[in-house]
Amino acid sequence: MLRDRINGSTINGSPMRAYLTRDGDYFVPLGVRVQKARRVQADLFISIHADAFTRPSAAGASVFALSQKGATSTAARWLADKENQADLVGGINVRSQDKTVQQMLLDMSTTAQINDSLKLGTSLLTHIGSFAKLHKPRVEQAGFAVLKAPDIPSVLIETAFISNPEEEQKLRSSAYQNKLADAMMTGIRQYFTKNPPLARSRSV
Repeated sequence: MLRDRINGSTINGSPMRAYLTRDGDYFVPLGVRVQKARRVQADLFISIHADAFTRPSAAGASVFALSQKGATSTAARWLADKENQADLVGGINVRSQDKTVQQMLLDMSTTAQINDSLKLGTSLLTHIGSFAKLHKPRVEQAGFAVLKAPDIPSVLIETAFISNPEEEQKLRSSAYQNKLADAMMTGIRQYFTKNPPLARSRSV
């Protein structure tokens, strides 16, 4: 539903295009999801989930961005990965012989990614919270693997708790799914209005 809304929209006259990391019910490794987003030079990465907990009383939607702690471990892993050292990160080529310079460039890029992710997350949470119960009133931060592209604003949305019978029933409703998709689309548009995507040519 969100993909169709994105593909039917434009930002400042430019058409938007959604790419799914999968188009069926099968597992895609978390790192591969990030690689797919980077391959198409994505302006945003949004991971959509239904939460679950051991107690059926747990309820509400959440939005997560990467934490600084997760960012630090990610930068270290990227620097250790020979293949990724040649990547363009945030428009800066980190193929420097100086590890300190590499680390500094990655830290700067990831800090900017987290700041943008928090802006995107706040926009999404505001619109989802206009009709849905929120688990927490602000964007939370954690070291989710799917949020670790250092150059793509990335958020993880927990739409509701599927382990909560009332929320599970809502998630099964196409009307509620449409409300969620509308809220996410509005949040994305609001984010891009304040943070226009980079102008760049893509060959995908």
